[in-house]
Amino acid sequence: MKLTNNIILNSDSYKYSQFPQYPPLTEGVYSYVASRGGKHNETVFFGLQMFIKEYLMTPVRMSDIDIAEEIITAHGEPFNRGGWEYIVKKHGSRLPVRIKAVHNFFSETHCL
Repeated sequence: MKLTNNIILNSDSYKYSQFPQYPPLTEGVYSYVASRGGKHNETVFFGLQMFIKEYLMTPVRMSDIDIAEEIITAHGEPFNRGGWEYIVKKHGSRLPVRIKAVHNFFSETHCL
């Protein structure tokens, strides 16, 4: 089994069981990332461009779905094969996402 930058596998195992909890006919989900606290009281926004290039610009292939299904079901979790196949067929293997990110105050248009 050859592992690639498979976005399907970029998750904690327990999250694979969440898709059956959505109401029927759900067409969109809003997600966000937040700091859980810790040693520092500030967060540095870094890495979105790398994540987009590494994962979101890589098409989801049927082989990615096959590999993910094998691994996820081996963990005893359900796998939403139909949902991933829908992305391949309906969206040309690209994830239908909209990204809203924090604004960089120190960009060229707001440089001090």
